[in-house]
Amino acid sequence: MASYVSHLECAYTGQRYEADGLHTVSDAGKPLLVRYDLGRLGDEVQREDIESSDEPGFWRYSPLLPVDDPADRVSLGEVITPLVSLERSAHTLGARPGKVLVKDESRLPTGSFKARGLALAVSMAKQLGISHLAVPTNGNAGSALAAYASRAGIRTTILCPYNTPEINSQETKAQGGDTHLVNGLIGECGRIISEGSDEVGWFAVSTLKEPYRIEGKKTMGIELAEQMGWQLPDVIFYPTGGGTGIIGMWKAFAELTELGWIDCKLPRMVAVQSTGCAPIVRAWEEGEEFAEFWEDAETDASGIRVPAALGDFLILRAVRESGGFAIAVSDEEIHRMVEAIGHEDGLLMCPEGAATAAACKVALEKGMIGEDDTVVLFNTATGLKYPMPAVTSLIDKDADIDYGLFGY
Repeated sequence: MASYVSHLECAYTGQRYEADGLHTVSDAGKPLLVRYDLGRLGDEVQREDIESSDEPGFWRYSPLLPVDDPADRVSLGEVITPLVSLERSAHTLGARPGKVLVKDESRLPTGSFKARGLALAVSMAKQLGISHLAVPTNGNAGSALAAYASRAGIRTTILCPYNTPEINSQETKAQGGDTHLVNGLIGECGRIISEGSDEVGWFAVSTLKEPYRIEGKKTMGIELAEQMGWQLPDVIFYPTGGGTGIIGMWKAFAELTELGWIDCKLPRMVAVQSTGCAPIVRAWEEGEEFAEFWEDAETDASGIRVPAALGDFLILRAVRESGGFAIAVSDEEIHRMVEAIGHEDGLLMCPEGAATAAACKVALEKGMIGEDDTVVLFNTATGLKYPMPAVTSLIDKDADIDYGLFGY
C-alpha cells in the first residue's frame, strides 16, 4: 500500500523535494516537512475509518504517515496514551478540578513520547534500507531509538552529554545502543555525529535533521483530537527543547482542518522552558523569528536543556499563529510540582511534564489563561527515569515501635 505522501518541502523557503530517497535538511539548511495529497486522502479515507482501526496506538493514523508498506512499520505495542484529569492537585495550580488534563506519554514503549518520533524514523530507515543510525540525545530519544532499531535489526550509535541522567544512558545501552558520553552539551554530540557521517557511514536522526520524527510526534495532536471527540482544548502547554512536538501538533491540526476532520477553534500553543535554558522564551519576548544560542544551559529538566533548536522559527511560528506564548519556570517550581501532583493525584510527572504544570500555575495567576479554559499538559516521560526522594526512615523490628512515627 503506497502512502499518500506527495513531496517534501523546506519549512522555510517552501522549496519542493521528491519524497523518495534519503533526505536530511533542505538546501537552505532548514527542516524538511512531509506533505500529503490530502485531497486524495480525504476521498479515500474517512474519519470513521480511523476510529474503527485495530492498528496499535498511533499506527491507527497510518494514512497520515509516510510509511508505504505495513511490513516496514516497527512496533513495540504502542497504546493510546490517556488524558488524566488533575483533581486533588488542581488547587495547587489555582485551577478548577477537571479543567486541567494531563496527556500522559509515559505509557508508551520506553516510557516516553520519543517512541512516536523514533518509531517513524526507524520505520522509514527500514523502508529505505538504512543499516546504521546515530543520534545525539539528552536521554529519552536515545533509549527510544535503541529499542526500535534493535527491533528492526538496525545498528545504532548514541551520543549523550556527560550529565545525561544515568538511568537514561544505561537504558539506551541495555536496549542495544552503542552508547557514549560526551564532555559537552547536545549540540557537541550532534556535531560529532555530523562530522563522522562520511567516515562511519551512519545516518543521523537528530531532531529535525531528517523529515520523519516530526511525523511521529504529530500523532500526539491527531490522537488528542480523536480522544476529545474531534474537538481540541483551549490551551496546550508543551515542554519545549528541540520542538518537534509543538511543531508536529500544529502541523497535525492544519492537516486535520484541511481534511475537514476537525472544525473547531485551534488551541493556543504554549512553549514551556526552564529559566536555565530558555532561548525560545527570549526570542518570543523580543519578537525575534529565530532564537539565539543560550549560553551555559543548565536545568534538571534534561529533556528541555537544548540551547539551540534547528526548528526555532517553526516553534515560534506555531506559538504566534495560535495566539499562544512562551514561558520559563525555575527548577524549584518544577520540583514543587513533581511533589504536589505525585502526592495529591498519584501521577509521577517527569521534570519536563511538571514544568508545564508550573507554567500553567503562573499563567493562571497572571491571567494569561482563564479559569474556564480547558487545558492539556503534556507529561512527556515517566518520572521513574529521574531522581526521586530517598527513603531514610528505618524501623527496627526488634525494638519498641514508636507508632507516633505514622502520624495517627
